[in-house]
Order: sequence, then C-alpha cells, then structure tokens
Amino acid sequence: MNATSTDNKAAYDARWQRIMDCVALKQPDRMPVSMFATFWLAKYGGITCKELMYNAEKTGEIAERAILEFQPDAVSPMVLQNAIGPMLEMADFKQLQWPGHGVGENQPFQYLDREYMPADEFDDFLFDPTGFYLQKYLPRIAGAFDGIQDLPPIPGLHYVRLLVGMRHFAKPRVRQALQNMIKVGEESIKLSDHHDAWKAKIEGHGFPLVHGTTGIAPYDFIADYFRGATHMMKDLYRNKERLLALLDKATIFLSRMIIAAAREYGNPLVMIPIHWAPDAFMSQKQFETFWWPYFRQMMMNLIDAGLIPMPLWEADCTKRLEIIKDIPAGKCIYWFERTDMVKAFEVLGDVVALRGNLSPSMLTTGNPEDVDAAVKHLVDNVWNKGGNLILDAAFGLPDETPVENVRAMFAAARKYAG
Repeated sequence: MNATSTDNKAAYDARWQRIMDCVALKQPDRMPVSMFATFWLAKYGGITCKELMYNAEKTGEIAERAILEFQPDAVSPMVLQNAIGPMLEMADFKQLQWPGHGVGENQPFQYLDREYMPADEFDDFLFDPTGFYLQKYLPRIAGAFDGIQDLPPIPGLHYVRLLVGMRHFAKPRVRQALQNMIKVGEESIKLSDHHDAWKAKIEGHGFPLVHGTTGIAPYDFIADYFRGATHMMKDLYRNKERLLALLDKATIFLSRMIIAAAREYGNPLVMIPIHWAPDAFMSQKQFETFWWPYFRQMMMNLIDAGLIPMPLWEADCTKRLEIIKDIPAGKCIYWFERTDMVKAFEVLGDVVALRGNLSPSMLTTGNPEDVDAAVKHLVDNVWNKGGNLILDAAFGLPDETPVENVRAMFAAARKYAG
C-alpha cells in the first residue's frame, strides 16, 4: 500500500468513525457533513437532468468531481440513485414521469399519485401478496410485466399438477413478459456494475457512503404505491380493520426485504424517506394507531438485525417528537427536513443522532452569508450543546442551489465545528 492509499484509508476510517460516533451518541472530533445530491449534480456538471439520468459514466464523473471538491464525510450513492433512466424506459414504468419522458429534459422526475390497488382487492393482497403482485399489481405499474398475469395461481400447484401448470410459461404473452423482465434485469445489472465501480473509486479516495440501501415505512408503502393519497385517507375511516391487517403484513415482508438487501450490500445504514408522518397529514391519535406502531416495529426488526435505521422525516414533525422518541438509545439517525432542529435536539438528543436540516429556500434563494449564518445557528444551538449532528440540507441539496452556497455550507461547517 503506497502512501497515498494509506492516507486515503485513514481518511475513510476517520470519516466513517465520525458517523458511527454520532450514532452511538458520542461527539466525534468534528461535526460530520454529508453530501446527498440528485439533480443538483446536473447543475454542478453543466448537463441536463435527462443526461444525468441516462449517462451513468458522466453522472459518476460529475459526482466524483463534486466529492473531491467539497470533501464531505459521507456521500449518497449518486450513480445508483440518479442514472435510472434507461431502466425506467425499458420497464415502461408507469408510476413516474422523468426528464424527457413526461416532463422536460431539464425537469426532475414526478411521481404519479394514483389508485394502484382498489379497496376491493385488499383481501387478495392479504391472502397472497406474491400472487397479487403477479396477477394484478406488476402489470399495472410497468408495461414490461404485461402478460405475466397469464401465469396460473402458484399456491395450490402440487405433484404432477405443478408440471402440467408449467404450460402457462409457454404462452406467447408470458414468454414476452419474461423476455422483457430479463432485459430490464440486464439493465439493472449494468447500473449496479456502474455503481460498484464508482463506489470503489469513491471509497478509494477516502469517502464512505452514508447509506447502502433504502426502505419505506409500512403506512407509506401502502399509501404511496397502492392506494394513493385520497383513497388512503378515506381508508382510515372506511377500511380501518383491513388497513391495519395490511400494515401488519407489510411490516413483516418489508423488514425481511430491507434486512436481506442491507446484508447483501454490506452497509448497516438504511435510509427510509418518510412521507406520511408529518403533523399536517393526520391527527395524533391516527398517527399512534396507523403509522407509528408499524414503523417502530420495522425499525426494531432492523435494529435487532444489526442495522441502523435512518428515517428522513419530511416536512414538519414537531408534534411527533415525543412519540418517536420511543426507540432504544444510540441505534438510529433521525434526519429532519423542516422540523425545528433545536427542538428536535431538546427532545431526542439523548436517544438518536440527528441529521439535517439547512432550509431549501435559504440554500436556493439566499447567499453564502445566509448559509454561513444558518450553519452557525445549528452549531451554536445543537452541536456545541452536545448534539450529535450530521450536517446536511433538508432533503439533500436542492436542485437549484447555487454552487457558491454549497461551498459556503461546507466551509462554515469546518469553520465553526471543525
């Protein structure tokens, strides 16, 4: 190992230790700063959002350049989370519009909130989730799966009936669906290979990834990707018992999926974007009935498996702080978007590490002096009072953030808590 690689290995270890110290509620030698970037990379690299999503090599080059300039303590998997355009197109994916495909080439992707599972299919999902996926859900959300619904119901096939049932795999529509799925799978492997090469290069420079895999809260899983916003809110009143049964089942298989993915990836940190927990979306009683018990159980399952949940609490969750404090100390990172970080520290500072939460409005419309003052506020009121804070923007760097404001963010962190 030459001197350069030795130094980079030491830098990697020091950066990773800062994150782990924060998790363990021990202040590290300096306040770590994370870099989570999606379409901001297009702005930084002078390319369109479409190019960012369709050119994994260029995305990796731009991300590497940004990391080497700003020297963060941890980075998001920028190739894997950005360069998914070819895979989306090949799958004929129907839950998103993305640059050049439903929105302009220089616009970010948009999720299409729709009812992908009617209420009269709850029982189908509860009885056999895998069968429901194959027979109904997958063909609805991606054209590549169209035809897979011609397969027979798998549960019940037995003995030689199993062999006779294989004739369905020879149906033209099923053959085509399987060929489509293989092509999408091959594209997924290509993206994974790009990511793995980029990850090795970035880690070789001395920068760890802040998370390896992602998850989703059980409630958000059903609300976002099956029922849609309007129908899910009605379910709180019209389909309460069946909804609770769905959440119970989802908690189990989501936990298993996340644990398996994290173990395969080899990084204990699991990012979990939170969509439906904010104060404005449901009452406190509804939160305690429908949302928190299932998410808490999922987090406990991850913790018991040796993982570190890192929920990103979107919007304002101030009213939830006392409830979400009910988690073992020193096991999680709570990333807050708009919740008052000082209040979050007062309530949660002895339980979880904190991440965030520079204002998107300030980062995009303010100037470097504004950014400097905002960082100093967090340092003075959280870090210097014993808070284990990983500095970041509210939900990663906003797409329109001027580069000089990003420079100011990293410079201020080193100036005030370095």
